[in-house]
Amino acid sequence: MQIATSQSKSTRRERLAWYLYDFGNSAYASVVLLAIYSAYFKGEVVGGAEGSRLWGLAIGIAMLVVAITSPVLGAIADFSGTKKRFLFFYTAMACLFTATLFFAQKGDVLIGMLFFILAEIGYRSAQVFYNALLPEIAAPEEMGQVSGNGWAIGSAGGVICLFLILPLIMLIEGTLIVRLSLVITAAFFAISAVPIFLWLRERAQPRSLPPGESYLTIGFKRIRDTLRTVRRFGEFVKFIIAFLVYNDGILMALDFAGIIGAVLFGMDQQQLIIFMILVQVTSVAGAYVFGVLTDRIGSKRSLVLSMLLMIGAVVWMFFCQSLAGFFLIGALAGFALTGVQSVSRTMIGIFSPAGKSAEFYGFFAVAGRTSSFIGPTVYGWVAAEAALWFEARGWTEILALWYGAQEWTAALAEPAGQQIKALAEQAGQRIAILSVGAFLLAGLLLLWFVDEAKARAEAGAPGGDRMTG
Repeated sequence: MQIATSQSKSTRRERLAWYLYDFGNSAYASVVLLAIYSAYFKGEVVGGAEGSRLWGLAIGIAMLVVAITSPVLGAIADFSGTKKRFLFFYTAMACLFTATLFFAQKGDVLIGMLFFILAEIGYRSAQVFYNALLPEIAAPEEMGQVSGNGWAIGSAGGVICLFLILPLIMLIEGTLIVRLSLVITAAFFAISAVPIFLWLRERAQPRSLPPGESYLTIGFKRIRDTLRTVRRFGEFVKFIIAFLVYNDGILMALDFAGIIGAVLFGMDQQQLIIFMILVQVTSVAGAYVFGVLTDRIGSKRSLVLSMLLMIGAVVWMFFCQSLAGFFLIGALAGFALTGVQSVSRTMIGIFSPAGKSAEFYGFFAVAGRTSSFIGPTVYGWVAAEAALWFEARGWTEILALWYGAQEWTAALAEPAGQQIKALAEQAGQRIAILSVGAFLLAGLLLLWFVDEAKARAEAGAPGGDRMTG
């Protein structure tokens, strides 16, 4: 059961509209997940090590909802030719609830979690249908470049939004401006998303419903058919399994970067914004470089290279003791993680058979979102439990040796209970950082078994006879 698609070449304006959407939703990632709301939720709305646990749980709940719904909705979108309609609904949902995060203040844990979960569901679900439009505007041999351009322009959007917010944070004290920054981000996202709905023509043609069927039953039947069909795409399945694992490591690093900076290095809101701007700037370079590499040396080789760089950044972060070092790690991680995400998105487009893009991207979302339920929850739980374990034992001497004389001397100026609590929370974060590396390394080992040339041949993509695995 396939959909007829137009083979007409996409226009420059259509590609620009696709890029601009990434420009807007990257602002959400930069402000809500990275620089502003994560640290604000952990430190202000909740407070203490429990903030890390609840932040991971909130992300996990949102990802689980997306994992359950996206395969069916992706199949329905393919059959009915309504990817743009689904994209509009979830984009509006993300923008609306990002703006309502303004109302989350100190102690408003329920509001802070609920509105974030709804915004995250909208943001992540929209990506399923946004990604599924990639095969409609780019041929297989140019997907790497187009996807890389999207990531680069998207990263630039995150930088610009942070630059809009930074002066306000510097000039106005208090949490009000922090909360207003979330409203600004929602508006930035919404405005940037408008062109994709006005300019980009969806090429998939809707099919008529058979007698006695509904879109819901069609959706489940197409999933069943896809599950039967996917057995013929063994390399795609192996890649999805690897992605399920290593994507956890990437999203754990992204979702907790602001919290790590605040806890381990005492970064304030201004420093976090500057740090995330640096990460986004290097992400632009990473997106461009790995987009070019994907088309020149193959997607798997490019992905392996980006993952090795990311693992190196995680190991460095575990041992890092200085704020300057953390900034350098952020630059390296920004370059590498964008490569991982961009190349992974490209590989799904290349490995998907014609007429099944939304379904395959839906299962791509299942892998990513299901694993994301596990990863952030694991990180938050490990960070909180390890902090409580250290704090309960009061092992101040061991913590002093771990963090060095300078940090320990500064901590002695605080009351004894705060000394142990602060250092224990830092120790918990460092233990949790190891879980990021574990997911990345396991995913890299699984990726080793994916044969790119065979995957391209299975999907009928050009170049399957000349790409090496």
